[in-house]
Amino acid sequence: MRANDGPSHPPLLDVRGLCKTFVSRGFFGPARRVVAAEDVSFRVEEGEAVALVGESGSGKSTVARLVLRLEAADAGEIRLAGEDVLAREPRHASLAYRGRVQMVFQDPFASLNPVHDVAYHLERPLLRHRRGPAAGARERAIELLRTVGLEPAEEFISRRPHELSGGQRQRVAIARALAVEPALLVADEPTSMLDVSVRMGVLNLLAQLKRERRLAILLITHDLASARYLAERILVLFRGRVVEDGPSAEVVRDPAHPYTRALLASAADAAGSLAAEAPRRAAAGGDAGAAAGCPFASRCDSVHDACRAADPAPRPVGDRRVRCHLYPEPGSGVAH
Repeated sequence: MRANDGPSHPPLLDVRGLCKTFVSRGFFGPARRVVAAEDVSFRVEEGEAVALVGESGSGKSTVARLVLRLEAADAGEIRLAGEDVLAREPRHASLAYRGRVQMVFQDPFASLNPVHDVAYHLERPLLRHRRGPAAGARERAIELLRTVGLEPAEEFISRRPHELSGGQRQRVAIARALAVEPALLVADEPTSMLDVSVRMGVLNLLAQLKRERRLAILLITHDLASARYLAERILVLFRGRVVEDGPSAEVVRDPAHPYTRALLASAADAAGSLAAEAPRRAAAGGDAGAAAGCPFASRCDSVHDACRAADPAPRPVGDRRVRCHLYPEPGSGVAH
């Protein structure tokens, strides 16, 4: 949904029209189709962070898995530094692609093998991707621990995952991703499994890596505050569609789409109380929606007849792109 007004050189990551539908087949009744991604397009420049935000089931993690090539796309393009990855590698991601695109998983307790120590987790990608001689792998692993703020690194290198806190495990996972010197880091809810007291430390680490290493980050999160803190741009997803795409500060300060407003309103305030009931119902899960029209219509407090009749196309709203009938279509000058 982002306009093609960027620099002349190709962006690091250019996702165009990505689509993915899952079909669940039960023993009884017809098969059920779930659209996890529909015409998703966005760019990530070198040294830029872009956040995909939405509730559970919005499709944001599916988009991440498509970018990582852990799932096969039904349609669309994934271009890395201008090269069409799906055309070159239609079935599986190459070792070279995995070396340029790495992931930090949501659960630091499950992403590390409890049998092996930290040294194994860091040395293995170094050797697999041939990042120097085997004789120097341990020293490079120690340096990676220093990079992510685990000191004294010489002590952490011999520990096993059960000897680490949740925040320390996630830092080890980040160090493992950095071992192959990627250009893009996909972070899938990297702080959601951590205590509140250590979340900001992980976000600060990612911000530091973005700034100092020109590391591009695709952040997957349900938390607009985390997205605002780390990312330059926010894409809000609802049922596989990007419903709002714009600069982070603008999206959080003045959300344009009713769903984005509902996400902000449903968050707990500083005193721990919840926002009004209507926005909370809109942001929470709900019915499957009408077959035609805007998928958010049944949960929207600004719904009009046009919303029930037709699914809106993306349209520009200032520096943003918004999929909503509340705003005029290009050239019409009339909002519904």
